Amino acid sequence: MATTDAATAAPKKRSLLRADAAQKLLAFSALILIFIFFSLASPFFRTPDNISSILVATAVNGVLALGVTFVIITAGIDLSVGTVMTLSAVMTGVAVTNQGLPVPVGIVVGLLTGTTAGLLSGLMIARMKIPPFIATLGMMMIARGLSLVISGVKPIYFNDTPGFRDIMMGSVVGAVIPGFSVPNAVFILFGASLVAAFILGKTVLGRYAVAIGSNEEATRLSGVNVANWKTAIYALGGAFSGLAGVMIASRLNSAQPALGIGYELEAIAAVVIGGTSLSGGEGTILGTLIGALIISTLTNGLRILSVPQEWQMVITGVIVVLAVYLDIIRRRGR
Repeated sequence: MATTDAATAAPKKRSLLRADAAQKLLAFSALILIFIFFSLASPFFRTPDNISSILVATAVNGVLALGVTFVIITAGIDLSVGTVMTLSAVMTGVAVTNQGLPVPVGIVVGLLTGTTAGLLSGLMIARMKIPPFIATLGMMMIARGLSLVISGVKPIYFNDTPGFRDIMMGSVVGAVIPGFSVPNAVFILFGASLVAAFILGKTVLGRYAVAIGSNEEATRLSGVNVANWKTAIYALGGAFSGLAGVMIASRLNSAQPALGIGYELEAIAAVVIGGTSLSGGEGTILGTLIGALIISTLTNGLRILSVPQEWQMVITGVIVVLAVYLDIIRRRGR
């Protein structure tokens, strides 16, 4: 009997791996086609400065999307990542500017702020049994309100904090190799992606995230403390939001308390376009990274072509709907 089950499971696993590879190939092909289209449509698109701008824009949304990937793999959702990012930026500003603490301490404060918000969302979902949509919607409003209250509804500027803007916009490589100036934001994004990929593919947390998303009840019956692991997953998502908060504060050289609304939609869009299923149980960090690049490239290209912002939103929305529909078709095919 065990031999028969193993024989049945092996082809199924190979089929899933082929489907995942096809999904990533499709997303990457879409990215290449979008890049070629805008390169032909405007000579300004393919300039080094504009490509650098695309990568910097991808960094914040990409880091947010990394955290959302873990949540969606569990068949959950997190609508609070954008405002939690803002709250983390504000708390970093309070620590560094108002309290005069060193920049590394301010970064830790931002990370802890995001992690705490994610932990609270996870507790509401896993322990209080509040649906993820409602729990994270509530956290979104709480984080937005706290950002405005703590900052006094005023931006917090880092003009008197030497080196803070260099966290994102500086270039460590440029200092070592003259003429090869790649913003630090790019390395932060890829470094965070490597950490996320390791957690998802090589740790117990990653394996349980996939198991919970595939069949939560079966995972519980197998002896896994689903509530604890789900809480940890939302806390991890919050940590990535905290990192994104530090990054956007560095990019703008200020903490803008009214910022954040809409970022969660772009992060979710990147995850979905990258092939992570909204039904849970599957997803990859590489796919999310490609999805984030698609969103940033598309937005940048449409802006260069002077397409009105409202139509940019329409086009992005259509792409998200198509990505979800393709995922439904793919799952039916399995």
